Amino acid sequence: MTKYSKLKSSPSAAVRANLDYPVIDTDVHTNDFTPALEDYIAHYGGVKLVDELRKAESSRLNTKSEGKDWYEQTPEERQYNRTLRSPWWARVTRNTLDLATYTLPALLYERQAEQGSDYSVLFPNNALAAAGASKENRQLLQRAINHYHADIYRKYSDRLTVVAGIPMTTPQEAIEELEFAVKTLGLKVANIPGGVKRPIRAIADKYPADQFPEIGKYASYIDFFGLDSEYDYDPFWAKAVELGVPLTTHYGSQGWTGRSSISNYMNNHIGHFADGSQAFAKALFFGGVTRRFPQLRVGMLEGGADWGAHVYIHLVDRFSKRSLEGLQNYNPDLANPDELFELFEKYGGDITQGHSLSKEELTKSVLGSSFNRHSRSPIGSELEDFGAAGIKTIEDIRDAWVNSFFFGSESDDRTIGAAFNDKANPLGVKLNAIYSSDVGHWDVPDLTAPLAESWDLVREGVISEDDFKAYVFGNPYKFYTQANPDFFKGTAVESQLPKTESQVENKTLVAV
Repeated sequence: MTKYSKLKSSPSAAVRANLDYPVIDTDVHTNDFTPALEDYIAHYGGVKLVDELRKAESSRLNTKSEGKDWYEQTPEERQYNRTLRSPWWARVTRNTLDLATYTLPALLYERQAEQGSDYSVLFPNNALAAAGASKENRQLLQRAINHYHADIYRKYSDRLTVVAGIPMTTPQEAIEELEFAVKTLGLKVANIPGGVKRPIRAIADKYPADQFPEIGKYASYIDFFGLDSEYDYDPFWAKAVELGVPLTTHYGSQGWTGRSSISNYMNNHIGHFADGSQAFAKALFFGGVTRRFPQLRVGMLEGGADWGAHVYIHLVDRFSKRSLEGLQNYNPDLANPDELFELFEKYGGDITQGHSLSKEELTKSVLGSSFNRHSRSPIGSELEDFGAAGIKTIEDIRDAWVNSFFFGSESDDRTIGAAFNDKANPLGVKLNAIYSSDVGHWDVPDLTAPLAESWDLVREGVISEDDFKAYVFGNPYKFYTQANPDFFKGTAVESQLPKTESQVENKTLVAV
């Protein structure tokens, strides 16, 4: 035992002591001891691979202009280059015990009781650093990073599991790294980016990147994999289901329009995970991914859960207006020229004076608004935005959205109430909000506080005790085990699992 064992009394430990079910934390961030990681990578791929890691890590934020980052530039240079304000002081430091905890696996393992957690899923801060590496070295570097993390956390697997970072630049690359992570390394959760920036080909062909490197920084779009992608990602989703791997992402939107302040980090930060995750989730929904792969489980972390409820409500509302049946209310061919002409004759004298139009000309004029002025009307599948998603009823929306997605909410996030508001959510559902403490980042200055902060939401009436149980246990358990029924085999969760829960949770996939 270390001298820190005496610290196991904490507000969160006190909350945990009164629960008759385990607590599963789906989002804990760790730091790597850089010398050890770089030594490992050097043995894996040589000094050049270490250099590739350093370059990738320094380029991740993409906040440099003319070779200088935001902090090296004058206010005039920031304005001139529109240099995005990047994060600063993003790690816990004054709390030195926590700083060490996030870096030392043995200490993190020992302090699980203080944290009030029985099991934690770990996201090393550089888990996806390889995404910024060169095409030639990206997969090798990602493989080395995953291998290192698998090795240092393996002996703590009864309470800790580390994610595998999976690059998504191409489906084949993603499949290869997922198979290696699962079959060779024994990892069981994947962390993917929610999108990949790609060049707009019409511009890239005109301004080749090797001749105009700056053009690509701006003339690009984001591929969210499910809708309008240049690649078919179905083989990757199929592989994730086959291997029983739940997918997670911390996909943000800093730098997007409206989140590109050159002076204020909070302006760029607030809500950016929700916006990024929303774009990713809607692409999977409208692209039909959740229809074709109903067993796929996707967890979107750090963005809260209220956006998931917001989108679900609006999907249902819009489907009633924009389904094939509802669209007939706006079909130009169904306007009645005779009735329209009669109404204009009776009420339109003041505005039609001097304009003599036939019934056909009048109808064409009235319908010729900016909403209908196209070279032709849409036909076939062009009419049906909900077609690829396979939506025929609002129950289909529930099944494709609510069952498939899980929404990581931090401990003090009061907006979680929207996820559990079955009076507002269509069909009386409660969304799958999952406990995601985010310890290791600046959001959490003390790792012993989050579970107690979540319990405060019960005391204040934001959520019920049943909602709290679903939040910290039921929904996380469902997320992992619906993808892989054996996910918690041999862990502290399995040994503390009430029999009724283990027998019921995985039998059916229910949304209500």
